Amino acid sequence: MQRFEEACHKVLTEQANQALQYGATEGYTPLRELIANNMARYGIKVKAENVLITSGSQQALDLIGKLFINAGDRVLVEAPTYLGALQAFNIYGAEYVSVPSDENGLCTDQLEEPLRSGPKFMYVLPNFQNPAGTTLSEGRRQELVLLADRYGIPIVEDDPYGQLRYEGEHLPSLVVLDRENLRRDEGYSIGNVIYLSTFSKTLAPGLRLGWIVAPPDVIGKLAQLKQGADLHTSTFTQFVAYEVARDGFLDKHVKVIRQVYRERRDVMLQALQEFFPAEVTWTHPQGGLFLWVNLPKGLDIQAVFRSALEQNVAFVPGDSFYANDPQEGSRHMRLNFSNATPEQIREGIRRLAAAVKSHLTATTRRSEMTLGV
Repeated sequence: MQRFEEACHKVLTEQANQALQYGATEGYTPLRELIANNMARYGIKVKAENVLITSGSQQALDLIGKLFINAGDRVLVEAPTYLGALQAFNIYGAEYVSVPSDENGLCTDQLEEPLRSGPKFMYVLPNFQNPAGTTLSEGRRQELVLLADRYGIPIVEDDPYGQLRYEGEHLPSLVVLDRENLRRDEGYSIGNVIYLSTFSKTLAPGLRLGWIVAPPDVIGKLAQLKQGADLHTSTFTQFVAYEVARDGFLDKHVKVIRQVYRERRDVMLQALQEFFPAEVTWTHPQGGLFLWVNLPKGLDIQAVFRSALEQNVAFVPGDSFYANDPQEGSRHMRLNFSNATPEQIREGIRRLAAAVKSHLTATTRRSEMTLGV
């Protein structure tokens, strides 16, 4: 907050005439250059001309839907996948081809038949996926890029959590693998991957600042659509974000929140182990903000949700994250560990466990009565 206060003061005293005016649709050039330089450290070699600033990554999803999807077009998604993407794409009449995922991410061995159906693009979250918290393995990343090229299907790589890794080694992005494996042009004038990210998970969600990385001709078309939506993302916000992030502050801040979020993740995992019944399992995310809980068969997730609310604790039911069959998520819940203190997390999991146990006991009794025990 202190850094933001200083940045606002600097912008208003030194750059107010620019910061309070209209700006370029593509975004504030120094901010786009900062983003390009930061991504270069992860092997994503782009220039400012490849970057379009958006009003949060949610607008990025909306613009991609507007550009690519005609009513009835298929989009290939993971099962489960990010609810916000489904909301964005549904507006344009998308239909979905869902491919299962497991602890190693999207099951690429089940991709070929869905790809033959001709989806407009694939939407994938390779790092610490929302909602499951899983990470796409390096082998599967390689296979995904090669299959996408073989069938001529673009990939939309959504990477809001990539910098929030708490354990394990960094894995190359799909953009990097697309270039390396298929020897794309170094200037990123061509490519099969459109990359999205955001400042919402590293600086502040209230900024509503995200970005799209794509070849210049794609950026040009997206910019035209953005002009019709909002002319450009808030100039003042972009100036402030640049002043906050520059001079290495963003790197230092990310290191701090990695420590904070890792502690909270560990507290949640420990509390789940301590309080939840043995029949319940969950993912162990290597980073990000979420983990995915798998309940035993027979439990009604909406009934569990209502009981949890009575305990003054909440989660997102898993049925929201399935594009075609919400019933697939009827035994799952997404838990978030980023926005609560360790003490709140531990107490919340204790209360949630009580709700789950009460329904598990009731389900067991019904089964026994049915069997005549």
